[in-house]
Amino acid sequence: MPRPPLVCYAQPAMRIFVALDLDSASRERIQKFVEEVCAAAPDARWISGEALHVTLKFIGEQPDAAIAQIEAALRSIQAGPFQVSFSGTGFFPTPRAARVFWIGIQAEDALTRLAKTIDESLGKLGIAKEDRAFSPHLTLARARGGSAAPGQRKGDKSNRQFAKLQEFLTTHPVPEFGTMTAREFFLYRSQLSSKGSQYTKIARFELQPTIT
Repeated sequence: MPRPPLVCYAQPAMRIFVALDLDSASRERIQKFVEEVCAAAPDARWISGEALHVTLKFIGEQPDAAIAQIEAALRSIQAGPFQVSFSGTGFFPTPRAARVFWIGIQAEDALTRLAKTIDESLGKLGIAKEDRAFSPHLTLARARGGSAAPGQRKGDKSNRQFAKLQEFLTTHPVPEFGTMTAREFFLYRSQLSSKGSQYTKIARFELQPTIT
């Protein structure tokens, strides 16, 4: 008797990452800056103000069944609040071959330690660990067409999408966007839509002061 055909069902999955949210004051200053400069790079894909965040760990596609384990691992992390300042701008991978326009982040060592702890905790669940040093930044815009990956690649070609913006920045003071205290971090879901990536917080994790 012939066997019935094997039927496979795709396991539901979601694209997720871990990040800090911004306080309202820093977000408003950055939004105002974007309004002033976005016309200098009209072909770039600008990040909406409400979507701004500081990525601590990109996880990628994970089955729905794994989310509870990921949340438990993140909830076990012990770290205290710390200061984060936003100032200056730059381009990845290079100004000539720019694919990403970003704002610089100055923070205490606690930010790097938190990112490393998150990476190590999730690594125990089989999630691939980072192969590059943590480089905190706040993405404002990505070039259209081709890859928007920040890393330098063989064969990178000159990209003129940000040329006018780069000229503008050289004639203006280095922007300062303020300092905030990071008191929590979040697990986000990323969903693609006709309006770009939409980010939704699916879990919150508080940064608790160390008790001595």
